[in-house]
This record gives sequence, structure tokens and C-alpha cells, in this order.
Amino acid sequence: MTPDHTTALREHLLYLLRGGGAHLDFEAAIANLPAEVRGAKVPGLPHTPWRLLEHMRIAQWDILEFSRNPRHVSPPFPEGYWPVGDGPPDLAAWDRSVAAFRADLGAMRDLVADPATDLFTPLAHGQGQTVLREALLVADHNAYHFGQLVVVRRLLGAWPEGA
Repeated sequence: MTPDHTTALREHLLYLLRGGGAHLDFEAAIANLPAEVRGAKVPGLPHTPWRLLEHMRIAQWDILEFSRNPRHVSPPFPEGYWPVGDGPPDLAAWDRSVAAFRADLGAMRDLVADPATDLFTPLAHGQGQTVLREALLVADHNAYHFGQLVVVRRLLGAWPEGA
């Protein structure tokens, strides 16, 4: 791959990680979600907005740390990737989770944007994973759960009309 192709690929990845194209971005997915519905369940659906936010945060953090830290140990699967309760344990927990999600997403974008990051060579501590694969995994996983969050918000009556 030529340097121009690698630069173009980085730009496409960053666009995807920002929620570009047909993808909803994180800020839109969580905008103006009332505190009183953050732990609310819709009958027949297993996840609350809080559970989805925390799952996205934990999974994204795990993928980021795996990508940049050979000593990282992932949480046990699947229980380590979901919060214990349906709602935030306190009012500030939502804000802490949002801030951590934003910071880790920014760190993943920084990793992808850094010309010193080799997108293609398998990570020495992995089983064939590359930073390219991990960045695509973050974008794909986030997009999937942003969609779930919108559905839950719609069913809870907490999504803007016409959006």
C-alpha cells in the first residue's frame, strides 16, 4: 500500500469513528436524554439506556487498551462487559460514563491518526488482530449499539419527534 493510500485509509477510518456517512454519532445518540429514563426498561427489551451506554464504554475501552497495551487483560466475557444494574448508581455516573466514552473514542481516533501507528501489522500480543481491525470493530460495535439506543429511546418516548 502506498503512503497516499494509507493516508486515505486513515481519513476514512476517522470519518467512520466520528459517525460519518450514514452512521449516527455518539453525541446525537445521547443528546438530551432525561435522567429519569436512563435506567428505564421497555417491556420485551433487555437493555436500558444506562446498560447500553456502559456496555459501549466498557467494550470500547477494552478494544482501545488491547490495541495499545500488550499487558492489558480484558474483562471476563460476557459479564465483564455489562453493568450490574439497570440504572446509573448515582446522578454523576451517567456523566462519568459519557466522559470516559468520549475520551476513549478520542484516544482511538488519535491512535488511528498517528502516522507512526502501523494499521496493518498484526499486534504481537494478539492472534492476528491489527489496529485497522480494532478501529473497524470499535466503529461497527458503536454503530450497532447507537442504533439500539435510539430504538430504546423511541420506545421510551425520549427521542425527538421527526428525528
